[in-house]
Amino acid sequence: MWPFSKNKSLEFPDFWWEYEEHFKEKLPEGIHENTFVVLDTETTGFSLTKDRMLCIGALKLRDNTIVVKESFEVYIQQEHYDSESAEIHGILKHSKKSTISELEALKQFLEYAKNHILVGHHVIFDVNMMNAALKRNGLPKLKNKTLDTESLYIRTLLMSSVVQKKERYALDDLAKKFSISRKDRHTALGDAFITAIAFLRTIEKLKPQKIKDLLR
Repeated sequence: MWPFSKNKSLEFPDFWWEYEEHFKEKLPEGIHENTFVVLDTETTGFSLTKDRMLCIGALKLRDNTIVVKESFEVYIQQEHYDSESAEIHGILKHSKKSTISELEALKQFLEYAKNHILVGHHVIFDVNMMNAALKRNGLPKLKNKTLDTESLYIRTLLMSSVVQKKERYALDDLAKKFSISRKDRHTALGDAFITAIAFLRTIEKLKPQKIKDLLR
């Protein structure tokens, strides 16, 4: 069992209250003063109720630089597997990778993410999967602000009248557009790395002055 604080009105583990403490600090106004956490999850499928996270991968961005030495990757113990999704992410039920419990994975991610802005491609899916896991473990939802690389990329297209726009853009579309290697595609950390580069390239085009220019 996790240690619980007795002096809180709600009984959540200490690591949750430590996570919440970070949100008492205001995010810096400048783009280069912020730390971004670029994340990706590999899951057994797309259902928030039936499916589960198998892996969480994340990287930190500071001052337009990917901080590779601070990368985050955890594999999660799960009984539920889907053969079709396993063909995509390659995480097998009897894999020899070291795994941890879902609660421990959430704890480690909250300690890593703090109050930083979360960046992802179709980031709401990853956030919703994490929120479903948090709910299963009796915890509230994530409090972090989020940025979606698809939405940001579409904003760059709105600046051009000659580009033919599509309704949806996959991560592969952005990788192709920005000539990013897809060698580790469909691994959580590999996709987070592709997303991080795509985010940086998109920021170059948008030229935001303040963090509020991205969050609008």
